Amino acid sequence: MLYSEEIQIFILSLQVAGVGVLVCLPFALFAGWILSRKEFFGKSLFDTFLSLPLVLPPVVTGYALLFLFSDGSILDRWFGIGKMDILFTWIAASLAAGIVSLPIMIRSIEVAFSSVDKNLEFVSRSLGTGYWLTFFKITLPLSRKGIYAGIILAFGRAIGEFGATIVVAGNIPGKTQTLPLAIFTSLQTGDDQSALRYILLSVVLAFFVLIVHRKLINH
Repeated sequence: MLYSEEIQIFILSLQVAGVGVLVCLPFALFAGWILSRKEFFGKSLFDTFLSLPLVLPPVVTGYALLFLFSDGSILDRWFGIGKMDILFTWIAASLAAGIVSLPIMIRSIEVAFSSVDKNLEFVSRSLGTGYWLTFFKITLPLSRKGIYAGIILAFGRAIGEFGATIVVAGNIPGKTQTLPLAIFTSLQTGDDQSALRYILLSVVLAFFVLIVHRKLINH
């Protein structure tokens, strides 16, 4: 039985992770396709850059977002998006979670696209089907299970995001406090019972995500 506060934190965690992954999905599809289908100068550097959030301390990613949305930044000067619009909101938490989980999604999608026979795409285009229509009718359907698996795995990683989130979104109860932040707060205040409940909820959610991921890659 979950208390109303715990349900709110659980729903917010799902919302933050889901929106973060969906926002980053188009870029992940584009990057995965580029890495699997194109050869160009600087590809290894591009690949390395995309993997940075996977190995950097998440706090660094959070600081980068903090700088990006600060007053006087490029986004502020060009589009009028200042810190008061994004920072310390659930939207900032979503961006942090999405960017940290982005490399996982890109890798899975790259592998999924690489598994599609290029000859099928060539035949489709030779029959007069356009490049983009071939992508949506041939490449995307044949790689959908790998893409779904990448989305699920990225979603699981996004739910567990802590470092970048606390930097760019803070730890505001009812507003930006997700499951990892709730665990951190409970431990800090000595509320071991609440911490254990949040931890158990996180473990159950992680098990569910991994089971779904395994079923997708094995079928």
